[in-house]
Amino acid sequence: MSRHLPVISGRALIRALRRAGFVELRQKGSHGSLEKRNADGYWRTIVPLHREVRPGTLSDILNQSGLTKDELRDLL
Repeated sequence: MSRHLPVISGRALIRALRRAGFVELRQKGSHGSLEKRNADGYWRTIVPLHREVRPGTLSDILNQSGLTKDELRDLL
């Protein structure tokens, strides 16, 4: 249960989000759009396909996707 976010690539983040139930809607340039729908509602986020996703960007993506840092680590 580290306080720090992991350093991961955009592609690895998309794979983790797919494991969490997200589906890829589209890709435009170097960004992928993902969405998850269920009975509780829906979440939508944009993931940059960079070698390393910056910590602030990763934090925003986690907030938009409804995942915690620990859930992300389990999905990686």
